[in-house]
Amino acid sequence: MPNQPPISADALSEKELAILRLLAGGHTVKSIAADLGRSEAAINERLREARRKTGVGSSRELARLLAEQKIWDRKIDLSPRAGSSEAPSVPHHQGFAWTKGRIAMAFLIPAAALGLALSASTLVPHDAETAQPAAVAPVAASPLAGRWSLDVTKIPEEERPRAVTITFRPAAGGRWQTVVTIIAPDGSERVAESTAALDGVAVPVAGTMPFIDSVSLRQPDTDTLVMTLGKDGQRVSTRVYTAAKDGKSMTETIVWAAQGMPDIVTTTFNRIG
Repeated sequence: MPNQPPISADALSEKELAILRLLAGGHTVKSIAADLGRSEAAINERLREARRKTGVGSSRELARLLAEQKIWDRKIDLSPRAGSSEAPSVPHHQGFAWTKGRIAMAFLIPAAALGLALSASTLVPHDAETAQPAAVAPVAASPLAGRWSLDVTKIPEEERPRAVTITFRPAAGGRWQTVVTIIAPDGSERVAESTAALDGVAVPVAGTMPFIDSVSLRQPDTDTLVMTLGKDGQRVSTRVYTAAKDGKSMTETIVWAAQGMPDIVTTTFNRIG
């Protein structure tokens, strides 16, 4: 059988690569849709587009070829660039994005689905050894503390979860506890929990969100929280959460890990507790 020529991933979008990465890991279209809070039709459409761009007739074969070429390591990365002390971080596909396919991750989702929103210049490194000490505001004084519900009406219908809630609570030692719950269209539930200091050092994420396993936090101001999510040592996304002046709503800005200029997604949460 002739050798398969290398597949070029340059034309593939971050969403397509994220879905193919999960497919290469043994997921089915159904499980990917459930994990990402999206419809199976939306996942299949992404896969069809990826096959069209690469000329490979099978989605699973395309995922296998990309995995063999270690495309994930080269394509899904937001490592700090030379000459820059800060860089955008983080899954693709291990976060919570509608269009990115990680609603969860969202934060978490808690970052994972527990993610948060600022200007790209405030995003911080995910690696513990690169994190620098920074002055942070007391968690208890932050208007972000409380329980928030995602405004799902602003999410494309084909990618819309039933519900997403994020809870931020002060914890011992000046740390921040985050709990993210995602209810997929089929009613299944995913939960992610973490407790982290506001020093940019990554800590484990517990729960049932397979696309992330670590999170790090920074709080540049009392009304702003920056969250970076990771999976298997790779950055998935960085989320910036900013509370409105009246404390009734919160903006989430998501920057997915990618090569080149990353897409930025903005969502809105409303206070429910």
